[in-house]
Amino acid sequence: MGADMTMPKGSNTPVPVAALRVEVTRRAGPGIPDVDASALLLAAGRVRGDDDFVFYNQPGHPSGAVRHEGKKANGSQVTDTLLVDLTRVEAGIERIVLAASADGGAFGQVPGLSVQILDPATGDTAARFDSTGATVETAFVLGEFYRRQGAWKFRAVGQGYDSGLEGLATDFGITVDVPRHPAPPPARPSKVTLTKSAPSVSLAKQGGTSGVMRVNLNWQSRKHLTGRRRGPGPGDLDLDLCALYELSDGRKGVVQALGNAYGALERPPYIHLDGDDRTGAAADGENLTISLDHKAQLRQVLVFVTIYEGASSFADLHATVTLRPQHGAPIDFSLDECTVPSTVCALALITDAGGDLVVRREARYLVPERGVSPQRTVDRAYGWGMNWTPGRK
Repeated sequence: MGADMTMPKGSNTPVPVAALRVEVTRRAGPGIPDVDASALLLAAGRVRGDDDFVFYNQPGHPSGAVRHEGKKANGSQVTDTLLVDLTRVEAGIERIVLAASADGGAFGQVPGLSVQILDPATGDTAARFDSTGATVETAFVLGEFYRRQGAWKFRAVGQGYDSGLEGLATDFGITVDVPRHPAPPPARPSKVTLTKSAPSVSLAKQGGTSGVMRVNLNWQSRKHLTGRRRGPGPGDLDLDLCALYELSDGRKGVVQALGNAYGALERPPYIHLDGDDRTGAAADGENLTISLDHKAQLRQVLVFVTIYEGASSFADLHATVTLRPQHGAPIDFSLDECTVPSTVCALALITDAGGDLVVRREARYLVPERGVSPQRTVDRAYGWGMNWTPGRK
């Protein structure tokens, strides 16, 4: 990969050498939060102990596989560096997650955030990912090294957390002592749980009238999903959170990882796909962010999930959908057991009701006809009327 090329979110590339230099770079200046890079070495989706978390207060892994080198400034650019030696990674480690945390603000205030994977012997760039579209997140999983069929690959992740380094680390099994900043934000109102008997709620009545709203899908499988098409590892399962949208001017489209249609918050469609969790191990799961500041431009949004690869149905999937308005009460609901050969599930329908957005629980498993894609299936079920062409991530 050339130095001027950046990977799209969710894409992956082989790692050409075992010794690597990881550079997390961003611009600095007045009012811009400080950013710290870190790495987590994971076995079965979690660290084995605190030693598997490498960051500024614990700069070296006992195996020598990862070392935090610290920061260097060059003009307005600051680079935080990690050294990775894949030959020293212990056999039980399946992934090395590359993360960043913001101190004194959110990543929406941090310009030019990127991660580069370099060959230290030649200086050549093996991979680069530019993280864009951040808002209230205070921690990010930028990318990860992972084993696949005996070889190492790098994936551009771009998955945000609004709970900082402590929340990110806790998701992977670590307790971190992070200094508390004064004047914490007020506690959120109590959440609202949608059910079959009470499936709808008004965002305005819950205080969700401005800012952004994050739609989160978190899932676990009691058993591996049925009909696995590839190898036995949990990393082979890939669920995709998606959204069909219709704007107030009649324009329609889809936000999804397929075709790199990740959307945008500050311009149409005012919806952005934050990440692609291929395992369900992270508590932050997969997320869509919707701009409530532009709710007048949204006529309806249908949030749905598809199985991209790794299984032939949602059987034994246990999933929770949570909608978190920035200034309102969280809304959540669970999915019932799937008893049909479904590869697409409509989760929630968000509609305009005289300037207010109303969220309705759908939790509707759909079964595609032979030769019909999951996206086209949910389109037909809800009468969206779009034209579809094949796409890949």
